[in-house]
Amino acid sequence: MPDTPGNRAAYPLTHNQNEGLPLARVAAVISLSCGVILDLATARYAGKGQGEVTLLRKLSGVFSAGDVLLGDCLMGNWRNLPELAERGVRIVTRLNKALRRADFRKGRRLGKDDHLVAWPKPHIREVGRAAQRAVPRYLTVREARVFIKQPGFRTKAIVLVTTLLDPKRYPKEDLTELYRARWNQELDLRSIKTTMQMDVLRCKTPELVRKGAWTHLLAYNLIRTVIAQAAAEHGFAPRTLSFKEAMQMLEAFQPLIARVGPRSHSLRERLYHELLDAIATHRVANRPDRFEPRRKKKRKAPYDLLMKSRAATKLDILKGVSKN
Repeated sequence: MPDTPGNRAAYPLTHNQNEGLPLARVAAVISLSCGVILDLATARYAGKGQGEVTLLRKLSGVFSAGDVLLGDCLMGNWRNLPELAERGVRIVTRLNKALRRADFRKGRRLGKDDHLVAWPKPHIREVGRAAQRAVPRYLTVREARVFIKQPGFRTKAIVLVTTLLDPKRYPKEDLTELYRARWNQELDLRSIKTTMQMDVLRCKTPELVRKGAWTHLLAYNLIRTVIAQAAAEHGFAPRTLSFKEAMQMLEAFQPLIARVGPRSHSLRERLYHELLDAIATHRVANRPDRFEPRRKKKRKAPYDLLMKSRAATKLDILKGVSKN
């Protein structure tokens, strides 16, 4: 966001930043089935109580009994698991190797590289003594190790952690496919940040920054709604239709629908169904084993970074102090 006094006060620079642009951390709960954002939370980019796990607790009201939270290794911490389990929410995540090690010689064996294990309660500094005692001493979770033999994939072995404990109802193969679907979240974030250009919010006050984020969310969810309607009308899964092409079709049809006006209801309805038909023609290819090199081909412009405000930098140039 722009480097203004208001933005810098609400979103201060990190401890290792002397100059630069203010950054905000944005966390979202996204539906796996259709990509709709269910809720959003913002915070400073760094500092105590500003991480993804804390933002998840702020968004926990969106979950209800029977839901399954699919997240990365940060979500599978000891404090989150019992809190979600009490509400009937299950979780599928990845073992954080920085905090725990999986030992498949222990626990109750469910199959090859699949077992139930009791995690002992750690000392949680963020809660009081009464809350610490209220948490059970042990938490039973399921750990399943999966080996990835697909050439080109970066990770070769992962350990899944879940509170879906029944191996007959939830086989390890199904858990593996479910965790693999988590990549859709990265594609959704790309649609929001890159396709909808939300990576930079050009607002000069914190209030407008938050309004800008929620405005992007509203537009994104409306586009996802149109995609879901097009998918339902043609018998497709919403995830099989292109988000970027749907945006382009909406931009192309918008002048036509606006020109018709609200009086001709039948013509507007016919145009809308033609819009759904056009969106349904742009399907995403099913390439489950696709991989790309983690390298950038586009070169950066040979300019130094703007480490001060534009006005201060222009004054330095006038004074001949610096060329930056």
